[in-house]
Amino acid sequence: MGIIPIISLVIFIASLSIYLLLTSRGRFLLKSLITKIKRQEWRFRYSKLKYLRSRFLKTITIAALIMAAVIAGNTVSAQVTPPLASLKSISVPQPDNLGDFVKDKVAAIKLGKALFWDMQVGSDGETSCASCHFHAGADNRSKNQINPGLLRINADGTANPDTIFNVGGLPNYQLKPEDFPFHKLSNPNDPTTLVSDKNDVSSSQGAFNTKFVDVIPGNAQDKVTNEPDPVFNVGGINVRHVQGRNTPTVINAAFNFRNFWDGRAQNIFNGVNPFGLRDPNASVVKAENPNQPKFVKISLNNSSLASQALGPPLSSTELSANGRTFQEIGDKFGRLNNGKKLPRKLGKKLFALRPLGKQIVHPQDSVLGRDSRWPKAGLKDRTYEQMIQDAFKPEWWKSNRLIQVDAQGQRNIVKRPDRSLETNEYTLTEYNFSLFFGLAIQLYESTLIANDTPFDRFLEGNTTALTPQQQKGKQIFEGKGLCIGCHVGSELTAASVSSVAKDGRIKRAPFGQRSPEDNGFFNIGVRPATEDPALGGNDGLFGNGQGNPLSEAQLALWGKFQLLLGENPPILTPPLNSNETAFANGAFKAPGLRNVELTAPYFHNGGQATLEQVVDFYNRGGDFGVLPPLNLSPEEKQQLVAFLKGLTDERVRYDKAPFDHPQLFVPNGHPGNSTSVINDGTGKATDSLLEIHAVGRNGGSASPNFLN
Repeated sequence: MGIIPIISLVIFIASLSIYLLLTSRGRFLLKSLITKIKRQEWRFRYSKLKYLRSRFLKTITIAALIMAAVIAGNTVSAQVTPPLASLKSISVPQPDNLGDFVKDKVAAIKLGKALFWDMQVGSDGETSCASCHFHAGADNRSKNQINPGLLRINADGTANPDTIFNVGGLPNYQLKPEDFPFHKLSNPNDPTTLVSDKNDVSSSQGAFNTKFVDVIPGNAQDKVTNEPDPVFNVGGINVRHVQGRNTPTVINAAFNFRNFWDGRAQNIFNGVNPFGLRDPNASVVKAENPNQPKFVKISLNNSSLASQALGPPLSSTELSANGRTFQEIGDKFGRLNNGKKLPRKLGKKLFALRPLGKQIVHPQDSVLGRDSRWPKAGLKDRTYEQMIQDAFKPEWWKSNRLIQVDAQGQRNIVKRPDRSLETNEYTLTEYNFSLFFGLAIQLYESTLIANDTPFDRFLEGNTTALTPQQQKGKQIFEGKGLCIGCHVGSELTAASVSSVAKDGRIKRAPFGQRSPEDNGFFNIGVRPATEDPALGGNDGLFGNGQGNPLSEAQLALWGKFQLLLGENPPILTPPLNSNETAFANGAFKAPGLRNVELTAPYFHNGGQATLEQVVDFYNRGGDFGVLPPLNLSPEEKQQLVAFLKGLTDERVRYDKAPFDHPQLFVPNGHPGNSTSVINDGTGKATDSLLEIHAVGRNGGSASPNFLN
């Protein structure tokens, strides 16, 4: 090598070093580089010198690319940190073809709010969507809220559920502040000072272990058979099952491109289940002519909330007994046909349930107030069938034909009921109930937008909206804390619709092996991936726990992206290679952070109880070795926590419109403790019910946060 190239190389390396070490943007870039390297399981902290030497030339190439970006005025940090605007400037995503289904959006929102809060939706007549989303859109209960780790798998991907309760020892345990964090260190800044480690999950209690038999139209409770629960029982008496992941807030979830922690609720809504175009058999019925209904496939984009809404009502661990369908939920709410009760399988007779018939609706409720029967329960002069007809176009509910489903699942359109025990007959309204339920819930949840935080007002130009301490925390959030690596944009998440529109559904990691990854999903080392594969799992559509990968990057590598997602995969540089493996195992959707002060416990496992514990986690570089340590001082930690509290919308804290709600009774553990509960006579433990009072548009008093 000649002297001029050597001098040029020395000048280049010196310039790069000065930039990376002496400028704030350069330091952020350097830490971002380290983060990406660690995601590839390069371990700088262990000084693998031989490995580093073998990668020297590749590192110089990466550095040259970085410097070229710097010279071009388009640095990585500039790409990661675009100028932020208030969330008020971001439109709530809506389906392009919503008008093909909904005729009155206001009526659909009213229907969605009623369904979301109605306890009659659950098989037991006591649980609703809101049962796990009543406090700042999340769940602040603390008794019988532990799952022992049932999502654990072996290294080969086969199921290996952990049934041992490490936190509390048994179900129905009352959590305490000293139980947290689940990964305990004597020095929270030093990951080597391990005291104890527990793989349990703090989540939300749902349904008892029962098998669905039938609905009893006009009755809030389904007919079920109780089945022994080998895990969730106290002395052989069943207690409520607890979910395998912590409950995220539904507030601002409308901005997510996909929903659920693992992204299984698809952006495309198929009207039937959470899986969008992945399910080739999903269809609804349309009757452009009431005498000639037809099976059709539908597709609504920007509808992951509708997809998400269809999961819990049929989940045997959340709201439902095993084996229930949406048609039967619709049938449960009943209907009349020309004044005559319409017969169906087993000669059951249908009677209407009053919407919110077990709950008081405040007369000043911002959506339902005009229909309130205050101080009586329910809505006046309304049935769910009428609410559906008010909200949706008639071709989706009006027909004089029935849809018949036989024991093998074959579907036929018939003129009159067949009383055979081998069939089910459904009206068009019943058959399409999943369509109405999903879209109505989505439209209601799309009103739950928290965009009036001190942070948002600061971004709008009010320089005193954030305190000086919070402003310093904001600088840490955007710089030294590396928070904006995942919590980007006005929505504060890379999993948003706008982030995906800007950067694509999949992209390459910018450093290391540059493997493909799903935009907005990250493995930050909260727990080992074998405890919960999350995005590394599959959609289960093949049965027996098998299906296509949830990871869209992996679908692209397998050549299934267009088939299952309805569009061509993004063109990446370098092009995708089928021999690659996507970053997916243990990756979870990055949540938005507004109201994070109110939504403890934190992370997908609910293993941190306070924001201080969360900041400690990031400061030490995570618990399972994929993040760089931040080396924040105690004062900087306090500043960062103060900033996170500046993300609270006070309307959420005080349940002011649009966050007001009907009365709700939520199961809150069972009378007794982890060694003794009361048998209700059927093999189930009696419930303790917590009343959430109805509030109107002006809100009420703030409810306590988790463990406060």
